[in-house]
Amino acid sequence: MDVLFNVVIPIFALVGAGWLARRFNFLGATAASEMNHFVVYLGMPALLFQIMAEADWKQLHQPGFTAAFSLGCGLIFAATVLIRAWQSSHLADASLDALNGSYANVGFIGFPLCAAAFGPESLPLVTITAIITVTILFGISVFFVEISLSGSGGVLKALKRVSVSMLKNPLLLAPLLGVLYAEFMPPVPAGPNRFLSLLASAASPCALVSLGVFIADAKFAIQWSRLSSIVALKLIAQPSLTWVAARFVFNLSPQLTAIAVVVSALPTGTGPYMLANLYGRDASITAGTVLVTTVLSMLSIAALITLFAQ
Repeated sequence: MDVLFNVVIPIFALVGAGWLARRFNFLGATAASEMNHFVVYLGMPALLFQIMAEADWKQLHQPGFTAAFSLGCGLIFAATVLIRAWQSSHLADASLDALNGSYANVGFIGFPLCAAAFGPESLPLVTITAIITVTILFGISVFFVEISLSGSGGVLKALKRVSVSMLKNPLLLAPLLGVLYAEFMPPVPAGPNRFLSLLASAASPCALVSLGVFIADAKFAIQWSRLSSIVALKLIAQPSLTWVAARFVFNLSPQLTAIAVVVSALPTGTGPYMLANLYGRDASITAGTVLVTTVLSMLSIAALITLFAQ
């Protein structure tokens, strides 16, 4: 019960604060977009750079942890694409459904949640999952969508688009620059480090409030028959597969297993929603997945953290 009140509820209360602020028009129609831009282009890159610039290489070299998390989200993504394609779904929609079922909200919820539940020493591990989610998993989904919509010459065009997108992604560039800085430069001076700390400390609260504003603005009719299977994949199947991989395949420590499973159990992030809008696909399922998994994960994540804390 302490975990629920002291760790989980304060995190999701920020989501609720954003929802209330938008519903009562304390924040305007563009608030979610503008706050999201701050998080993606300033706050989160500062946090990721700082984590990597100050991290110990032993913390970053976690092949078993990386493989266990990747296996969990990768199997869910691949299975969903195959099943949806077999059901005659368009490849673009099949890819989006797969992303909905495997794309953990690491950036907006994972960092503050794991910092509160497992301490700041967990953040380099969370950064690894963020890179896997927002670059590799997201990039594969963009690749499939591009192929399905590009027609002739689709593969080369898709590869070019994905490559350019990844090179311009601040959530990828920031940790890479942090690693290079840690390797070749002295410790970050006090002044610049304070600047990074101020930006980084604002990233998680703004991300959570922005998520609440986004949910308040979402207008859609929930298609329960299709949505329920995606929610089950995200909140049950992905963390279960990750636990099996971490515990029985890679023999991770209890701490690493707990972090991998909790991050896998995070609700669906807003990345798939932005991708659906970008390519003009039906975004109602994605918006519904974000909303339903965010609400349900309050209880499931509290249960998992309590279980692993025993």
